[in-house]
Amino acid sequence: MAERKVLNKYYPPDFDPSKIPRRSGPKNSQQVVRLMAPFSMRCNSCGEFIYKGKKFNARKETVEGETYYGIRIFSRNYIQNRSQKHDYVAEHGAQRNFEPWREESAVEEEDRLARLEEEENNPMKALENRTVDSKREMDILDALQDIRARNARNEKGSAGQDRDRSRGGKRRLEDEEDEKLVREVFAKIPVGGDAPGPSGSGSKSPRDGSGSPEPETPATSEPTTITVKRKAGDIAPDLKSLLSESHRAMVSKPAAAPPPAKKRRNDLAGLLGVKPKGKAKA
Repeated sequence: MAERKVLNKYYPPDFDPSKIPRRSGPKNSQQVVRLMAPFSMRCNSCGEFIYKGKKFNARKETVEGETYYGIRIFSRNYIQNRSQKHDYVAEHGAQRNFEPWREESAVEEEDRLARLEEEENNPMKALENRTVDSKREMDILDALQDIRARNARNEKGSAGQDRDRSRGGKRRLEDEEDEKLVREVFAKIPVGGDAPGPSGSGSKSPRDGSGSPEPETPATSEPTTITVKRKAGDIAPDLKSLLSESHRAMVSKPAAAPPPAKKRRNDLAGLLGVKPKGKAKA
């Protein structure tokens, strides 16, 4: 059985490659290539519509006498290259279908040529057209400048928002610390006199001995307290300015003099019952 992939070939001893006759091909040879239809078209022979992208076998030929900047132009069956227009042309045997966008470009080209011809004959019309073109260019530049400014503002705004957010959070923490310190210092200050004693809920007999009970005395409420909250500022208020008149008078009274200090006694021996010895007689 022969090898599937032949790696070594046998050459007989009398093999001479120069004796092999050379075969000359035709000068204008045709090459069969697989081609896709570059546009939708209709066959003139059978009337069939061929859509864009349909694959078929085509004969590739070189067009004689036509070049585009030194580039050869090829023809495949009835389709020929048009390099200057970046497109293809149906030479024979088929007809290209109608394409609206091709008509629009042709109309625009005709309008441009008619406008140039009119400007050559009418200088005022040329001036008006140049004015319109200048205004259009200025509008385009203004719109472009607005877009650039908005993009720059958005880029700066994202960084500024982060910075403002961090500053706002820091300021909020400082305000909370100040409020906490104020509540600790100026927490609750009592207002009013001493609290009255407890009032009896029962009835008392009058001194004159009459049996009519004395009306009940309403119980007084507890002394109210106020809470002073102040936001920390540059100058802290004095504590006396926050007190009432009575409490301010009590604070302003001079304090009682402290009792005099007791003198230290030196006769500790007499207190302990120790009698000092007399001096010896000479």
